[in-house]
Amino acid sequence: MNTPDNPEHEADSGGKPFIQHLEDLRKMLIRSLVALGLGIIAAIPLAPDVLDILKHPLAVAGKNPAEFLRVLEITGGFKVAMILVILTGLLFSAPFISIFVAGFVAPALTRLEKTIIGRYVFSAIGLFVAGALLCYFAVLPVGLKVMLGIGSWLDINMDFVRTDDYISFCLYLILAFGLTFELPVVLVLLGRLGVVSSNMLASKRSYVIVTIFFLAMIITPTTDMVSQTLLAVPLIILFEISILLLRSREKREALRTGI
Repeated sequence: MNTPDNPEHEADSGGKPFIQHLEDLRKMLIRSLVALGLGIIAAIPLAPDVLDILKHPLAVAGKNPAEFLRVLEITGGFKVAMILVILTGLLFSAPFISIFVAGFVAPALTRLEKTIIGRYVFSAIGLFVAGALLCYFAVLPVGLKVMLGIGSWLDINMDFVRTDDYISFCLYLILAFGLTFELPVVLVLLGRLGVVSSNMLASKRSYVIVTIFFLAMIITPTTDMVSQTLLAVPLIILFEISILLLRSREKREALRTGI
């Protein structure tokens, strides 16, 4: 509860009327759309380069992208370009959109909460990049090999696939890995805010592991256990690291307060 005697916990909000909150929301949405538009414009000339990058896991899996990826309709090239430009533009604009959203939410937070959240921004970005890179260099090639192997085992003709389907598959999986790797940031942040503790997380370990495997099964667009395990195992490791980080911080806090 905020008190005048504790300015560190005072929220910056001055009790704005509801109409003013709606106006702030409108401004945030407009700024976010403008940022997305500028990101898309910046991504247009980079579309061929992004496509070349996404072809690499397919080459590692043993397929020639020039022969394996095809369009089956006259508008196929346009669809591929739109997918690449929109998703790449979203990636470019995401940091700015996050800033605009944070600016909208910030007045409802205390100064201490803002400080705590701000300290974890770079960690969140680093973990997102780590998850995306793991997916790109390890999971995608393995998942593609498994999918192609299943097709050969069933004697299914897989001489080519639709380029737009392949790109959507790759970008969805990369995004899913990047977002799920935010788990430690979320848990440690909740611990700093007093929502969870290391003992609470440790006591729910078995339930969390089952939930992680279940979510990995849902998140990954492939049905093979290899890709799902490659997502679940790092998440379990990150969960355990989160417990250790929280426990270490709780011990330091206990020594500092003499409890």
